[in-house]
Amino acid sequence: MRRIPVRSSAALLLTALTLSACSAGSGAGQSGSGQDGAGNGQENDGVVVALTGEPANLDFTTTAGAAIPQALMANVYEGLVEIDQDGQIQPLLAESWDISGDRTTYTFTLQPGVTFSNGEAFTADDVKFSLERVKSDAWLSSLKAKMDVVESVTVLSDTEVSVKLSRPSNAWLFDLGTPVGAMFDESGVADLASTAIGTGPFTVQAWNRGESIELAARSGYWGEAPKVESATLRYFADAVATTNALRSGDVDVVYNMQAPELLSTFADDDSFQVLEGTSNGEIMLSMNNARPPFNDVRVRRAVLHAVDRQAVLDTAWSGYGTLVGGPVPPTDPYYEDLNGTYPYDPEKARALLAEAGAENLDVTFTVPTRPYATAVSEIVVSQLAEVGINATIESAEFPAVWLDKVFTRHDYDMSVVLAVESRDLLTMFNNPNYYLGYDNAKIKDAAAAADAADEAGYISGMQQVVRTINDDAAADVLFLFPNIVVAKAGVTGIPANSVTEALDLGSAGWQ
Repeated sequence: MRRIPVRSSAALLLTALTLSACSAGSGAGQSGSGQDGAGNGQENDGVVVALTGEPANLDFTTTAGAAIPQALMANVYEGLVEIDQDGQIQPLLAESWDISGDRTTYTFTLQPGVTFSNGEAFTADDVKFSLERVKSDAWLSSLKAKMDVVESVTVLSDTEVSVKLSRPSNAWLFDLGTPVGAMFDESGVADLASTAIGTGPFTVQAWNRGESIELAARSGYWGEAPKVESATLRYFADAVATTNALRSGDVDVVYNMQAPELLSTFADDDSFQVLEGTSNGEIMLSMNNARPPFNDVRVRRAVLHAVDRQAVLDTAWSGYGTLVGGPVPPTDPYYEDLNGTYPYDPEKARALLAEAGAENLDVTFTVPTRPYATAVSEIVVSQLAEVGINATIESAEFPAVWLDKVFTRHDYDMSVVLAVESRDLLTMFNNPNYYLGYDNAKIKDAAAAADAADEAGYISGMQQVVRTINDDAAADVLFLFPNIVVAKAGVTGIPANSVTEALDLGSAGWQ
């Protein structure tokens, strides 16, 4: 059996960078520093973070969208393991675990003295309840498929639990560090949409719909105490408004900045520091594989040849981001640079459309009301028009309208969205009922075989799965989204990289 050791005290802290800034924040929550001088904040005061895209509710088990786990995972909810800033698995609520020789049984030893925010003790019974609940009808999110491999969960004692898998799985332990691995108290799931009860360092103090979520530090948190007494997430519909709020002192941090064209106004100002981190989020040009005209692979391939991804990146996002050529970020072990698969070739695109009998094609382009989507769609429409695809933009309010129309009802031709879930390749393409409508018959068995193989077989097998998806032109990943952060002087501990959906504020503080 292989023994996974207890995480060191150094690994308990997220990799974080010190950010610079000018004046104290106010706004929806407590001010960032509580004083008006740069970098003079008190360690236990609050921090205010500006974001775009408010969650529809607080229940990521039934509601899609990254905004919910961004706010709650790591802050309110925790899992047995967590994914660090380098994409590595680290112990969290499980201090260690053993893996059986056949790689199908994981025995977890839990951290002692952990409680939920309602005062209930966290035990192995909660692990059993939480994992089994993912497999039940209570979970509606498509991410639940990540737990299909779980065969049974057995409580060995209050602090030991055994999980039996139906087969070896290379992906499963990593997936425990994502929202499907969140631990819940059975008595605290009656109203997840408005009440969040977890083991994390914060509680939801207030949710001001349309404006902010206020998090309060827990005095009885089992791990290292938060460095601030409160953390407020303020939501802005307009990306420019976030930067205006930072300059005016209403917020302390703009996280995942959505207006890269404004970065130059901060870069030369000693009052601020700009962090250019990485993310695993793909800007996905979606085509509805399940209905005409995109049920024809020739039409999908034409789109990929018609789009100049470098021009999209340069024009829509000021050159920030990375071209990857496929639906896998470089942080995943089976990443390959596939940028050469569909080079920009309008002539080839026109030939494919002619072969498919789809010349002078009219499609509707359903675009969510997000800054990146608006910027990208205008360029893509122009490029598609050059090859005879007439795409009409239809704006869809995000998240409510887009999630209902595109994600849930699949009532669209084309769309574009930032796909941020960790290692979401099979979530998107190994389920024909997912909104992309991709027929997974070619990859289903290969993906299962890769997951059960040894490490080398996992990597090579998944690379073949990705190549098959790319050959089918199932979607076009325009570029990998950067994680750009701008903050005031004195703010520390804001993660520069976005490896999972969670925005971990447990290390956020002030110099």
